Amino acid sequence: MSSVALKEVSSNKCQGGFQKVFTHNSKEVGCEMRFGVYLPPQVLEEQKKCPVLLWLSGLTCTEQNFISKSGFQESAAEFGFIVVAPDTSPRNLNLPGESDSWDFGQGAGFYVDATVDPWKKNYRMYSYVTKELFDLVNASFPTLPEKWGIFGHSMGGHGALTCFFKNPEKFKSVSAFAPICNPINCPWGQKAFAGYLGDKDKEAWKQYDASELVKVYKGHDVEILVDQGDADDFYKQGQLLPENLVKASDVNEKVSLNVKMREGYDHSYYYIASFISDHFEHHNKWLVEVDETLKKLGA
Repeated sequence: MSSVALKEVSSNKCQGGFQKVFTHNSKEVGCEMRFGVYLPPQVLEEQKKCPVLLWLSGLTCTEQNFISKSGFQESAAEFGFIVVAPDTSPRNLNLPGESDSWDFGQGAGFYVDATVDPWKKNYRMYSYVTKELFDLVNASFPTLPEKWGIFGHSMGGHGALTCFFKNPEKFKSVSAFAPICNPINCPWGQKAFAGYLGDKDKEAWKQYDASELVKVYKGHDVEILVDQGDADDFYKQGQLLPENLVKASDVNEKVSLNVKMREGYDHSYYYIASFISDHFEHHNKWLVEVDETLKKLGA
């Protein structure tokens, strides 16, 4: 079990399991962090160890948006997944400019490890989710450590894709709703990367860009599900750029990219709730039926 002190702040029975929220003191980001954990009925009733899905949320979100609005618990209970949903940034550090805008700073960590002041000490969300939280969850709950998937929305979709491409030994499956697919070429990403990584070495930005990382990905063969609503205003404004990810993935035979365009759907949690079950089916295929899947792909 983990030596890190977890404090349970809420617990609600849902779909036969329990939706819980915990806090802990994070070494990576230097403050108290919150995350949600759904424990499915298979854990409670059958004492089973279960696969894990890690959800990364988008701009302005806390751990509450996904666990309160998406309705994912029904699918998690059906498939027997533990689901982890962390906050999107450190909180209440009182750094200069931390709360000046909605798309940078607090609530907008972008799942990078910052390299410039004043952000580099605390804004380390990449290491937080891929190392500290990953290890903490495995040590604290009845997980199958070799069976983790990752998914997310918008900024969190960007995070899910980049964390997967950089850590295929940890994550066996990946999907995303309306992800920021090419942040080095969109206003959101350019603002965040200039702020967190500096603007002197823009080549360094590519280490957190899915459309760049997919070109050099050398992990296990994988099918990636990307979900996108065609009525999404941010898609229309050129913030998401899924077409760039499609083009980039064409050069890598290890990656099969499945982009589902959803007619009439926007960027909201109404959209996520409408198709969340498809994503659980996708991850179940890779986490539970992975051997059969790889045989079909000829791996």
